[in-house]
Amino acid sequence: MADPFTTPLPNQYVLHGGNLKVTYSTTGFDGKPHFTYQDGTHTLNFSGDQIRTVGTEDGTLVSVTILMTVDTGSTSFTVLIPHINLDSTLEASIQTQGISTRHKFSIIPDLNRGQLDTYKFTKLVGNASVVNF
Repeated sequence: MADPFTTPLPNQYVLHGGNLKVTYSTTGFDGKPHFTYQDGTHTLNFSGDQIRTVGTEDGTLVSVTILMTVDTGSTSFTVLIPHINLDSTLEASIQTQGISTRHKFSIIPDLNRGQLDTYKFTKLVGNASVVNF
């Protein structure tokens, strides 16, 4: 029997800030996680193992690669999903951070020195909720 005092964990997060809109679902109709990244000029959709998650004491880091080049590096986007206890409405307002990381890389080994990652933080606000897929 289900505990009447517990609510399910959120499975969908809809966040926005600056020129970004991010939607992350921990599962979908196909049983896989889904992530949509929109930055004003691009809309990128990710699913399954294209989405990387790492649980920490600060929340869950959810990352996707939004740009990949052969010879100059890549750019990833990470959103920090906070720990959330939902109430009976099965929805909660949240504030968090998105992190765009530029990963510098060169095919010339001597150029791969110093700080290789640079970060841009974006304040994100939105909702966490339970959605039945």
